[in-house]
Amino acid sequence: MDPTALRHIFLKNVDNYPKSAVTKNLLKPAIGESLFVAEGAHWRWQRRAAAPVFSHRNVMNLSPIMSSAAIRCCDRIKNQENYPINFFDEMVNTTFDVISDVTFSDDEGFDRVGVHRAIDSYIAEAGKISLPDILGFPDWVPRLSRVISGKALKQMKTLADSVIDRRRDGPSKSPPDLLDLLLAGVDPKTQREMNTGELRDNLLTFIVAGHETTALTLSWALYLLANDDRVQELARQEVTEKVLSEKVQGRDIVNLKYVRSVIDETLRLYPPAALVSRTAAGFDNLCGREIRPGDTVIIPIYALHRHHTLWRNPDDFYPERFETDSPQDRYAYLPFGDGPRVCIGANFAINEAVIILSSLLKRFRFKPVAGLVPSPKMILTLRPEGGVWLMAEPI
Repeated sequence: MDPTALRHIFLKNVDNYPKSAVTKNLLKPAIGESLFVAEGAHWRWQRRAAAPVFSHRNVMNLSPIMSSAAIRCCDRIKNQENYPINFFDEMVNTTFDVISDVTFSDDEGFDRVGVHRAIDSYIAEAGKISLPDILGFPDWVPRLSRVISGKALKQMKTLADSVIDRRRDGPSKSPPDLLDLLLAGVDPKTQREMNTGELRDNLLTFIVAGHETTALTLSWALYLLANDDRVQELARQEVTEKVLSEKVQGRDIVNLKYVRSVIDETLRLYPPAALVSRTAAGFDNLCGREIRPGDTVIIPIYALHRHHTLWRNPDDFYPERFETDSPQDRYAYLPFGDGPRVCIGANFAINEAVIILSSLLKRFRFKPVAGLVPSPKMILTLRPEGGVWLMAEPI
């Protein structure tokens, strides 16, 4: 948790700290050698080809999809206003609406329900780290979790491949969606393009990581707001004053600074990627400790964000700290990682979270449900065990 050591790992000596063997063993069956797990030259060309996809312009062009999904979410909640609602489930559904719309827009053959079910099945099983994974056994050694999730995984890949192949021969869209942008992506250095398998693996990476992590951020944000009337009212007041149309839109994001601070503070207290691991490729030294090739280095993001020597009152929910009291060191706050491998979809995720949270605050007041308190549980991500049950009162 030393910022100087973290800067060394993420930035100065990044090539010595590839993703850990355990991480790769867990995720490769689903996302292959995509951006998330690829290393070296294979990672670099994919990153160069995909970077333009997440430019500010492209993300803003996709913001109407986020706004529409947020409105549909609000309508569903309105129909349940007199009952406790599990907002974790609701946020997962909403962010999956977004990621499937920005990925496979207008593809009638795309089985959204089937893919969503397959992803949930895979995450539930893949998160159960097995002894063969920890010991670094080769991929051909059977894992029970893979046997259980294998059928769903195969179905998910088959569906994605069929959509990609159809799209190659179809007309281009305006504005282009995520798949269109990736199909047009070219590594400017090598002129290499992604084949169907590489496109599929990266799309599934964006789908799996993109909707799960943002759903978690929104769920924890609503939990924190429901238990802090002061912050909830300040955020709602900002939305009421700054958003003049019925929908919260991409152009509103720049004016929703306090809502953004709520998201930042939520990511500090409940980072979706709460624990990150790297396996050292060569000898090094961190904080006076010798690091040897093959050593696994654990980066506990959750603990880093609550470190009492790096943050003032670190266990308090206080969004204002991101307006007036930035952390002592840039590497005290790493919800999206940092360095060359910083999360490529960070801006997409932040914009989506601000639009959806602002849309909810505009229409509802949130209250906790007595006796139903979520407990953080680390699987692949930091999930609220038991769900996030809240009451939503229409305004």
